[in-house]
Amino acid sequence: MPRLILIITLAMLAFAGNSLLCRVALRDTAIDAASFTSIRLAAGALMLMVIVRVRGGRPADAGSWPAAFCLFAYAAAFSFAYRQLTAATGALLLFGAVQTAMLSWGLAKGERLRQLQIVGLLVAVGGLVYMLLPGLSAPPLAGAAFMIAAGIAWAGYSLLGRGVKDPTSATAGNFLRAVPFAAALSLAMSMHTTVDPTGALYAVVSGAITSGLGYVLWYAALPALTAASAAVIQLSVPAIAALGGVVLLAEPLSSRLVIASVTILGGIALTILRPRT
Repeated sequence: MPRLILIITLAMLAFAGNSLLCRVALRDTAIDAASFTSIRLAAGALMLMVIVRVRGGRPADAGSWPAAFCLFAYAAAFSFAYRQLTAATGALLLFGAVQTAMLSWGLAKGERLRQLQIVGLLVAVGGLVYMLLPGLSAPPLAGAAFMIAAGIAWAGYSLLGRGVKDPTSATAGNFLRAVPFAAALSLAMSMHTTVDPTGALYAVVSGAITSGLGYVLWYAALPALTAASAAVIQLSVPAIAALGGVVLLAEPLSSRLVIASVTILGGIALTILRPRT
């Protein structure tokens, strides 16, 4: 059990670390969003390829192009969003969008939810709407739109990955396939390319450590968790990102963010703590 707790803790820190690294890179260094995305995906692909190779696997044979495109779309929108959003706001919008999109997809496909779960979904959506209402403390609309798009893309990636027998190999293959998409984006935005050593280092750490190794740790923990437990544990990610943003990046913690966080995460908790019928 102590080993499982350690693995889960490291994985959640890694997931929150993605928000902190991306935000600090795009706020405090010269790197542009497209270059950050490309370096992050390339570093993640390299790290995961090494891990899969050591295990005797063939990453090029795993994954799929549709999943890879969703992964790229998530990573690109994530980077462009963090040009404007704080780490806490971005993590909350991302998490809320992912869970809302996945639950909505399930409902559209005919999955039935208990009344309490439907209430939870409506509460979570209400929290997202409240966060985006115009006002002095509302996040920039463009940044919020990018992060919600990132959440939808990640939801698509997650849905495409359901039932995969070897998640680590599949993730490695998807990262590998996502690199050409990222390279095309960087080429299209080459007139705006700016890369500095510090920004590139943040992107490498985000790709190789907090993405690559973070996913491996999470997949190692999943077999010991129920689906509900895994979902509840991930509720900690926005909270960790918020704390990290305040402590490490000196970001403000507004009352709007606190209220929206409680509403969104509480609503999602209602949907995942009760089994589906």
